[in-house]
Order: sequence, then C-alpha cells, then structure tokens
Amino acid sequence: MDHLFSINGLLSLLTLTFLEVVLGIDNIIFISLTAHKLPAEQQAKARNLGLILAMAFRVSLLLGLSYLISLQKPFWHYSSDWLTIAPTGQAIILFVGGLFLLYKATNEIFQKLEGEEHHTGSGGKSVKAKFAQVVTQIALIDLVFSIDSVLTAIGLTNEILIMITAVIISIIIMMGFSGPVGRFVNQHPSLQVLGLSFLIMIGFMLVAEASHDSELIILGNSIGQIPKGYLYFAIAFSLFVEFINIKMRKKSTKAVEIRDVKNEAGEKGII
Repeated sequence: MDHLFSINGLLSLLTLTFLEVVLGIDNIIFISLTAHKLPAEQQAKARNLGLILAMAFRVSLLLGLSYLISLQKPFWHYSSDWLTIAPTGQAIILFVGGLFLLYKATNEIFQKLEGEEHHTGSGGKSVKAKFAQVVTQIALIDLVFSIDSVLTAIGLTNEILIMITAVIISIIIMMGFSGPVGRFVNQHPSLQVLGLSFLIMIGFMLVAEASHDSELIILGNSIGQIPKGYLYFAIAFSLFVEFINIKMRKKSTKAVEIRDVKNEAGEKGII
C-alpha cells in the first residue's frame, strides 16, 4: 500500500490506467455492437455485465501470473521443409479469438447491408436465450482482449496491487463511457459498419500476432508482428473522417440509413 501511494506508484497507476482504457476501446466497440442486438432495455445490462466479466478475467490472469507465463511457452514443435511452428497456449487463444472476430464482424456487416438482422421476439424465452448468447460472445472475446491488456500491465510494472487497481479503475471509466458510446454508434449506421470494419482489422492482427508468437515459418517466410500503433492510427483517422462526414450530413441531408430489403419489398407488394 505504501508503494501504491508513493510518487512512482501513482505515476505508474495513472499511466497504466490510461493505457488500459486505450486498449479497452476495441473491447467497448465489440460490446456495444453485440449488445445492439438486444432490446433497448437490456443493452445497458449487457454492456455492464460484459465489462464486469472483462475485469474478472483480467484480475484472475494477474493473480495467476505463473499460469499466464506458462501460456507463453511452446507446448509443441514441428519442423519440415515447408513448415515450422511452435504454438503456445496464448497463441491458440489469440488465433481462435481473431478468427471469431473475423467471422462475427463479416457476418454482421452482411446482415446489416442485406437487411437480415434478427429481431428478438416478444416471448420471455426468446429474449433470455438472446441475452445469454450475447453475454457468451462478450465473455469469449473479453478473454482474448484481457490477455493483451494484462501483458501490457506486466511490461509496465511488477506491482500486482497497482496492476489490479488500474484494471478496476479503467473498467469503471469504460462503464461510464460505454453507454454514450453505444448510443452514439447505434444512432449512426455508418459508424456501426465502420466499427465492424475495425473488428475485422483487429481480428486479422490477432491472427498475425498468434502466428508470430508461434514462430510460424511457411516456405521460408516468417510471419512478422504488426505494430499496434499502425492499427490505432488507422482507427483514429477513420473515426476523424467519419465525424467530419456526420457533421456535414447534418448540415445537408439526413444520415445514411441502411436499407431493409425484405421490408421494402413487402411494402411494395413484391413479396
């Protein structure tokens, strides 16, 4: 406790909290877009539950540092003329999480553009099943994002108390901003598609990072690590351009609306 309230301890806490919030932006995007599938009265509950699960995963990983470190060690080696690989537990989690993000984001973009979004029925069972499905998806991706967050924390300080405190504070901050962010994204369909595009980029980065951690070499070509700064710059620049577009649309025409092809066809008597 004395180290936590020292000058160095407070500086480490502030720095780590800021980085945890920045690293949690992609988590908020995924949670907001996934919770949007629920009825309006359940979205806030799903977002808060998702962030609480994220906090639980991160604190658990910090308390089990020895287990997390073991995940970074290769558990199998394979080498041939055209393929060399040494996968780790961490790489497997990142790889599966990356594939899940690629599938989820691509499928959501297809549904939005083709007008095939699923609507929750009025029955209690259908709502409950939907909520459980959303929370399960959030929990799975929380685990993937938590590994990156915890490894960043370990690289900045070796004080468990500071790391846990920073995680708790960052989650509380994200819970305060997740509601406004979620409402803003839901009100602008173009931002929803842009957010899903970000998830595709993040999914690709996770797959590449998993391949790099596994020391994957195919036909003599190794997989390099993608600097996260490139990813964050692309996201920030895209958001800046989109905010300008939103402001210009407010002055000229109404916001872009994603067409529901089936409903339009029904209204015109085609089907």
